[in-house]
Amino acid sequence: MSIVQNKKAFHDYFIEEKYEAGIVLEGWEVKAIRAGRAQLKEAYILIRKGELFLIGSHISPLATASTHVNPDPVKTRKLLLHASQIRELIGKVERAGYTLIPLDMHYKSGRIKLEIGLARGKKQYDKRETEKRKEWERDKQRLLRIRRSSD
Repeated sequence: MSIVQNKKAFHDYFIEEKYEAGIVLEGWEVKAIRAGRAQLKEAYILIRKGELFLIGSHISPLATASTHVNPDPVKTRKLLLHASQIRELIGKVERAGYTLIPLDMHYKSGRIKLEIGLARGKKQYDKRETEKRKEWERDKQRLLRIRRSSD
């Protein structure tokens, strides 16, 4: 079940591959995510010292958050993947000019996971072409529905 999706990522990037990563979270963050107070719109993934970190994701603390914890909504969160996957991603990002972006936050076996995408940026003309293709598909479906209803 999806919690949060980064719809802008599909508009701005060509997604080549997808990976599923765990996230290191604190208790108040898990509660806030379960309440639907997470956002991935401006988030990105950075590689530091052979580890992946989620930067720029916003998790708003609940009003009932503990008083002895000082919640930081946009703190850097570590991502958990197998070492072989991390090495593969580092190689592709450094050599092939890809970037890593968060696509989707979801539950899996009671745990919160993050789907990350190995992506290549779209140019402006690519975005326009994608938009035209989507619009044509919508028009085609609409025309087919009209045609079926008139038969």
